[in-house]
Amino acid sequence: MSNQSRRSAMFAFRNAFRSPEMTAAEAVAKTATGELVLIDIRDGSELAASGKARGALHVPMAAFGMRCDPRSPECLPELGSGKPIAVYCASGARSGMAKGMLKRFGYQDVHNIGGLAHWQRAGGPVERA
Repeated sequence: MSNQSRRSAMFAFRNAFRSPEMTAAEAVAKTATGELVLIDIRDGSELAASGKARGALHVPMAAFGMRCDPRSPECLPELGSGKPIAVYCASGARSGMAKGMLKRFGYQDVHNIGGLAHWQRAGGPVERA
């Protein structure tokens, strides 16, 4: 087997266990109908500067473990709904880490939709506090 074939097989195997990502447009539609739990993981100053996606829960990364771990007494009740969960930040990097944390906490249907700008470009409304 060539090196290229081995690499292709390795990525196919790895990708078979990944959940397909939800697009920001899909997240906008599912949030509007209540089919999705949307989480903004940016810090408070980012929220104050640009607002947040309408319907999103604000859980900054500093409090993520405490508010999202089902073993924590402070876990958000919305996360126990069984609905898919989508996370976003400013660019998609921190929300990628948050997605990994949620998967480790045992949530199965978790998606990184990128940044707030992705949400806005998909027609998602933004609210200010």
